[in-house]
Order: sequence, then C-alpha cells, then structure tokens
Amino acid sequence: MVKGIHVDGETRCRHYHTHKDIIAIKFNCCGIYYPCHLCHEETAGHPVEVWGMEQRDEKAVLCGSCGHELTIDEYMKGEPRCPECRAVFNSGCALHYHLYFEV
Repeated sequence: MVKGIHVDGETRCRHYHTHKDIIAIKFNCCGIYYPCHLCHEETAGHPVEVWGMEQRDEKAVLCGSCGHELTIDEYMKGEPRCPECRAVFNSGCALHYHLYFEV
C-alpha cells in the first residue's frame, strides 16, 4: 500500500525513521502513498505534482499507526497527531508541506 525505500509497518522509510515519522502522503501525480518526497523522487519515475488549494478535502495522508486516512486540510490544520488513534506525528513535517501541497 505504501511504496518507498525500506518502508516498515508504520510507514517509516530509509530517509525518515524516528518514532514520530509515521505518516505517508498520497502523491497527486500518481495516487500512490509514499513515506516521503525522497522515496517518490528515487522510485516513482516521474515528477511530483503537488495537491492544489482546491483539493484540501482529498484524503491524502495515511496514519502509519492505525491506517486512518486524513484529508489534507485535517492534516495541515490539526495538531500533529492522528485524530483516530492519537498517535503523534513529526511536527517537523510541516517544513516540507510545499513539496506536497500548494501553500
């Protein structure tokens, strides 16, 4: 379900693998979940297309702890944790929003 490099059962990858790195992003260009932009860059074979502002209601973020899918808006505006299982996400991911979403 989640593609990438050395992806574990909670969506951590070779690039990001702390205990809080438990989300995957569905990429707008291919509809496939990847743990990070680097995994997509190294394995997808095509350029990234970011999600537009008008697509913020799309479910495009996957909690690696419970499998709950969040909308882009829920993920970007909520606290850095899963609203379903309350697992904590890496708040540093906000530094990379521009790689996935129009900001």
